[in-house]
Amino acid sequence: MTIWRDREGQPIGCVEKLRVLRENEAEVRQVMQDAFEDALLMGVAPEEMRSVLEQMVAALREPGS
Repeated sequence: MTIWRDREGQPIGCVEKLRVLRENEAEVRQVMQDAFEDALLMGVAPEEMRSVLEQMVAALREPGS
């Protein structure tokens, strides 16, 4: 289970926030797994798809930036 931390490094303790974070994490994991499996079925090399997914994460921007 992921331990979510705030900007100061303190664990998030709010039950509702943790519920939303865990639901989002599960959703993202499933979508990424599905996309990964689809890519492999279409002949994409596993390393290539992992690289694309890593680039997508690296390109995420904070709201307002």
